[in-house]
Amino acid sequence: MTPSTAQVLALTRELVQFNTINPPGAEHDCASHLGRMLQDAGFTVSYHAFADKRTSLIATIGGRQTKPPICFTGHLDVVPLGAAAWKHDPFAAETDGDRVFGRGVTDMKSGIAAFTIAAMRLAPYLQDKPGLTLVLTASEEVGCEGAKYLAQAGLLERAGAIVVAEPTANFPFVGHKGLIWVELEAKGKTAHASMPEQGENAILKMSSVIDDLSRFNWKHYCGVDCHHVMGKPSMNIATIHGGLNTNSVPDSVKVTVDMRTVPGIDHEQLCRAIESVIGDRAKLRKIVETPPLYTEPDEWVSRIFAAAAPYCDTVPTPDNPRTIMFSTDGADLRRGYQARGNGTVPTVILGPGQPELAHQTDEWCSISRTEQAVALFDQIMRDWNDL
Repeated sequence: MTPSTAQVLALTRELVQFNTINPPGAEHDCASHLGRMLQDAGFTVSYHAFADKRTSLIATIGGRQTKPPICFTGHLDVVPLGAAAWKHDPFAAETDGDRVFGRGVTDMKSGIAAFTIAAMRLAPYLQDKPGLTLVLTASEEVGCEGAKYLAQAGLLERAGAIVVAEPTANFPFVGHKGLIWVELEAKGKTAHASMPEQGENAILKMSSVIDDLSRFNWKHYCGVDCHHVMGKPSMNIATIHGGLNTNSVPDSVKVTVDMRTVPGIDHEQLCRAIESVIGDRAKLRKIVETPPLYTEPDEWVSRIFAAAAPYCDTVPTPDNPRTIMFSTDGADLRRGYQARGNGTVPTVILGPGQPELAHQTDEWCSISRTEQAVALFDQIMRDWNDL
């Protein structure tokens, strides 16, 4: 094992050993651990909590030129373990050959370890350069709460580009669909089931709503029904809860709806459109929202593609950009940076984890791919800073 491999593996294992399952999250200790390391390396570090122990971290170095720094970001929280038994202790970060196991190792503590190691190595050379900003967020897995807090509180100052180190097997993706979850609630009037005419059946009312939503016309209501890279938006009726007991007419029912949107669809307009479809049959409540994220392959993105090519199973090319299925903090962070006058901030999603292993039992990440990510992130940081 090379010294470089040993270093990034050690930090990956340290991060996995912090239990940051969300809920409850409790990212504070993990954020403090990284903050101490980065501060010792010369970074200016600040902590920002949106709730007790729900701490995000911003670390900066350089930034003394007109050109803004490049931002690398990752989330500290991980998803629950699930019902299935694990063969490996989910918080021991055990290794077996080229694999390190643990909850969150692929999604996305290996990515955080890779860009942290690269950033600390370059720190001595960045004082008089555009520099780096590292944003480590809390609660990405539940609605990107930490990123939204940083953006809405105006805590994101300068960035010229963003690298989101989510699991992509070191293949650069240029965006993802937006996400919006809503709850629909229909009310009725209860009565004995032997006399249904005495009541008003909320489930039947909601059934008609669901039937109408199944024919929702994206082009008519939102002006957009396809994106040249992401494809079509989608709507999924996800959960339904209602009724008192079998011998009563149900007087209340709630449905949740998952919608994935593409650039050009305004979420407020989408909610108004759904309200116009459901009329007075139900009430709408927005639960979670993340905007779509897309960057056309510009000169910087093309350089990212070229840098990543040696580490990818399929060579990325600007004429065939790809977007990833899941949503990320990148959309909210970019929105926050652009609100501070940074102009258009190109963003790529790029990290060593295997995307298909995210949230899986016995989640693992390739140690060699994580070391490759260190070299790749080092190259991207050097390129941005003309080193």
